[in-house]
Amino acid sequence: MKTCIFTSNSSLNHDTGQGHPECPERISSIIKGIKQIKSPNLTWKTATEADQYFIELTHSKSYVKKINASFPKDELKYLDGDTIISPGSKKAAYEAAGSIMSAIDGIFKKEFNNAFCVIRPPGHHAEKEKPMGFCIFNNVAVGGVYLIEKYKLNKIAIIDYDVHHGNGTQDIFYENNKVLYISSHQFPFYPGTGSKEERGKYDNIFNIPLEAGTSSSLFLKEYEKVYEKLRVFKPECILLSSGFDAHKDDPLANINLESKDFYTLTKNFLSLAQELCDGKLISILEGGYNLNAIQESAKFHVEALLGQ
Repeated sequence: MKTCIFTSNSSLNHDTGQGHPECPERISSIIKGIKQIKSPNLTWKTATEADQYFIELTHSKSYVKKINASFPKDELKYLDGDTIISPGSKKAAYEAAGSIMSAIDGIFKKEFNNAFCVIRPPGHHAEKEKPMGFCIFNNVAVGGVYLIEKYKLNKIAIIDYDVHHGNGTQDIFYENNKVLYISSHQFPFYPGTGSKEERGKYDNIFNIPLEAGTSSSLFLKEYEKVYEKLRVFKPECILLSSGFDAHKDDPLANINLESKDFYTLTKNFLSLAQELCDGKLISILEGGYNLNAIQESAKFHVEALLGQ
């Protein structure tokens, strides 16, 4: 199994200010862990900026225009209470969205089997018309739109195992029958969405709210429902919103996964991708705020993608 890691120096230049949990060190920590993996099947590529056209299709022209006008020339600027941008943020945001597009292209050209985009800012809280929760553009949603528009796919599954509900991804695809959005998340919790009753116009939203303190065994048992849902839907490609903040050591949440649980999850996703869509699977980084935990968890994630 050949896996490609997409990175970008711009991710390190997206400055969120001192003490902010969504910091450049997250990227450095993950890359350090992945570089410990010795495999001839692991390749690296540099992300390039997304075509603005696909970001506008995902959000809107007016939203992208507003965001582009917001990027500061110096100092830091708040888009909301926790979403901070700096002079380096524009390139980072465009390359974060671009990474998943490049990963999709590489898979369809058969350059590699799957990919993991180690980028920031994250994306799953960014709604169609609203930045929030550290997110500017919804990267995974851009990937979904790109698959629909460029590759004419009719069935895309997005699985979001970040500890926070991906309200933005749900908002963007709530009335899109080509996308099945699945999210497991602590509930009730930030951002307040993600109940079982939120099902989408075409029953295409599947939320798994979890109580604070949920154990590994219960978490993994809940995912049996996800695998069943995927087999019924039969996606042509699977996208992963890979947040590692359901880890027991994460400072922002209270779900008790171990690092090795991300290996188990990823192994199961990969097996399903091979069964249902010729192995087409792209993962993109979302949350995870304990540097040691995300380093271990992401390393397990990549080892599973490699089929190790």
